[in-house]
Amino acid sequence: MTSSNLDSVFLAQRMPLLRTLARMVKNPSVAEDLVQETYLRVARTLAERPIDHLEPFLFQTGRNLALDHLRHMRMQSRTLMDDVPDDVIQAVAAPISSAEDGLHAEKLLQRLGSTLSQLTQRQQRIFILSRLHGHGYAEIAEELDVSPSTVQKELKLIMAICMNLLSRLDPPT
Repeated sequence: MTSSNLDSVFLAQRMPLLRTLARMVKNPSVAEDLVQETYLRVARTLAERPIDHLEPFLFQTGRNLALDHLRHMRMQSRTLMDDVPDDVIQAVAAPISSAEDGLHAEKLLQRLGSTLSQLTQRQQRIFILSRLHGHGYAEIAEELDVSPSTVQKELKLIMAICMNLLSRLDPPT
């Protein structure tokens, strides 16, 4: 296998690899980083020795990197918790939500729903795929048959509309 073969296999398998890693790490941004690291690792290995079955090797490398990331995060969280005495952890008050906070949240959701219903169907779909499903620009662009820059511009506009809505709401007192 050559570097050009890696490029073509990587480009063909990038989105399935990204989805697989995003499901594993439950963070689209981290999954993007892992996909890039996967490419670099496979390219380094390919420079050292031939790889007969490049596609499975690509996915296995990605999964191994995701598992390493998850192990690291688990160890980090254990270490942070182990360093804090139990009496300090027990002394931290749990957040209590007031009735006013609940009413404010309900009001916010109603206004947000009303605002989002005024968007075009494509804008609504972009918002849902990006913010609720965690898809990246390229993945959304592919699904909607538009360019990634169109997705980015639409999402920027949608977020500006949402931020404008938030700025007009009175915070709870």
